[in-house]
Amino acid sequence: MRSTGLLAAVTGIIIAGVQAAANAPDTSLRPQMRPTDDSVAVARAVMSPVRSLRPVLRPAGIAETAAARPERRTAVDSDFGRWVRGFRRRAIAAGISASVFDAAFRGVRYNEGVIAKDRNQSEFTKQIWDYLDSAASPVRVRNGRAALREHARTLRRIEAKYGVEKEIVTAVWGLESAYGARRGDKPLIEALATLAHDGRRGRFFENQLIAALKIIQSGDVRPEDMKGSWAGAMGHTQFIPTSYLAYAVDFTGDGKRDIWSDDPTDALASTAAYLKRFGWRKGQPWGVEVQLPRGFDHSAARRKNRKMPSQWARAGITDMDGKPVPDYGRASILLPAGAQGAAFMIFDNFAVLERYNKADAYVIGVGHLADRLKGGAPIKAGWPRGYEPLSFKEKKEMQRRLTRKGFRLEKIDGIIGPNTVDAIRAFQQSVGVTPDGYPSQTLLTLLKRR
Repeated sequence: MRSTGLLAAVTGIIIAGVQAAANAPDTSLRPQMRPTDDSVAVARAVMSPVRSLRPVLRPAGIAETAAARPERRTAVDSDFGRWVRGFRRRAIAAGISASVFDAAFRGVRYNEGVIAKDRNQSEFTKQIWDYLDSAASPVRVRNGRAALREHARTLRRIEAKYGVEKEIVTAVWGLESAYGARRGDKPLIEALATLAHDGRRGRFFENQLIAALKIIQSGDVRPEDMKGSWAGAMGHTQFIPTSYLAYAVDFTGDGKRDIWSDDPTDALASTAAYLKRFGWRKGQPWGVEVQLPRGFDHSAARRKNRKMPSQWARAGITDMDGKPVPDYGRASILLPAGAQGAAFMIFDNFAVLERYNKADAYVIGVGHLADRLKGGAPIKAGWPRGYEPLSFKEKKEMQRRLTRKGFRLEKIDGIIGPNTVDAIRAFQQSVGVTPDGYPSQTLLTLLKRR
């Protein structure tokens, strides 16, 4: 799970680092999320530092591989060794025993493959419809229903204790690790130490490394069994160490919070405990696919514009069967692909799932997969398939042109966050086109012409 302090995604266009996932439905579908360096925020969130909805412009220089010159390898190992000795003192000062530290670091080396992955993550390239095709693919739905049957008793107990529907917990499991099939096999201490030494996000990863050592010291897991992704996400539902310390539970009662073994019980219960902690309301949907009336004012589709479903019904918004959505609570309208794609009425539980991952597509993916596991229908509206997305460079150009035209933005960074969406809407309104806030080639063309 990921750290907080991250901007919300644009109403869901593109997903980072899931090209392989879109083709292989049994891989994890968590969008890549960049961590912050705020240790307090990190300790309060359950979002994996690996996956981000936000694109990050990669440095021009890509890390050398393990095949680098021998003298380079020797220098790196020597520098890493000095860092480990310094970190050992800091870890002991933080309460880690010398014996635990030495056991955990036995055989640990600087892992250039981890740095190569960190430096060379993919830019946002996946459209939301491609992501959702994989998130709720026939294989993933079929495997999810099998997992629900296999673990029915455990999931019923978890739902009874935490008030989080078993299908939601199972859907998170399905997107995070393909129901446990892909939990990560990287030695976690080595990966975190490499990233902490690297320094680009050193504070964050050093905090994670201290937390990982505390987990080992608690007896929950042996160092050799603490494995996960290359950037620190662990277990069936991909907790990072600080999140594990804050939210993991021992549901089996064996004295250990074991999220790594083949038995997913503690991991699934920990996920439910986390969602409950952040306000999950049983019986309230994450969202409902809706139909918008002809002439709908797309500028009303803003997260802060929240009304009861009965109020939206008076404005002509219904479910896909033409019926008013029940009054589950206040809701806003989300257009993840602008005016040309599906529309959703989203509730407070949507925001709870965002605590796990801020990407709109991830939240919709979890929610829709859960609906399918319950027997619900696929998303009915069409998507603007064939749409050519803006490249990272084009997104920055779009932001520059918006700024030049007087539409205020915090910075030119190629990241389509709420401020950019608002600026796009304002520009669209100024030129008389549908103000859906959606960045597109058509939008960029309009900016170039005017």
